[in-house]
Amino acid sequence: MTKRIAFLASRAPVAQTARAALIGCYGDCAPQEADVIVALGGDGFMLSTLHDTQTLDVPVYGMNRGTVGFLMNAYAEGDLPERLAAAQEEVLNPLSMRATCADGTVHAALAINEVSLLRAGPQAAKLRITVDGRLRMEELVCDGALVSTPAGSTAYNYSAHGPILPIGSDVLALTAIAPFRPRRWRGALLPKAAQVQFDVVEPEKRPVMADADSRSFENVVRVEIRSEPSVAHKILFDPGHGLEERLIREQFV
Repeated sequence: MTKRIAFLASRAPVAQTARAALIGCYGDCAPQEADVIVALGGDGFMLSTLHDTQTLDVPVYGMNRGTVGFLMNAYAEGDLPERLAAAQEEVLNPLSMRATCADGTVHAALAINEVSLLRAGPQAAKLRITVDGRLRMEELVCDGALVSTPAGSTAYNYSAHGPILPIGSDVLALTAIAPFRPRRWRGALLPKAAQVQFDVVEPEKRPVMADADSRSFENVVRVEIRSEPSVAHKILFDPGHGLEERLIREQFV
């Protein structure tokens, strides 16, 4: 049976041109009516698409019309129905972030890649780290810290010298960003079910912002992070080019 396809594209001209060409070949429908969503753009657009369509229970197949394209498949106009039929599905659970700001407001967001805390002033941030209700680090002086999923471990986490995590592992990476004290602390590996809490020390003097997949909140004083198993993002990959292979390949570049 022919799948009903919804084509979504970033605002980049190359992505919009690709969308028009694919619609000319295969037609188009609304995401709510689709059997599969094809996202055309880069990794940022893929993350945005996954967030925007998470309530639809429809798999997303990305084709790279951006730059890195770690979450995307190669772009080609031909044989798309066959590629979709042969595609392998990966299921990702995002992180849930609850950020409390200095004015008392509380913000919630989901992150497929990572939740990061970043200094928002000239002085280093001071963070207190609690895991599952137990204080683990009284004071981390740093430019920031992040908690990453396996899917996001090759993104900001890897740039901050965090570990690459196998996609099937029930593990999260807690990674310091430019740590000053303890200077050589490289972070920690935590069980997927762990609940991590960051408290900002001296927030008036050392302001901190929190970010969940590019959704940012300023002047946070506390950030709570946990995996959200009730949300499942379905991503399709061409055979032999899934996240498992990409994560392994990334370590041998």
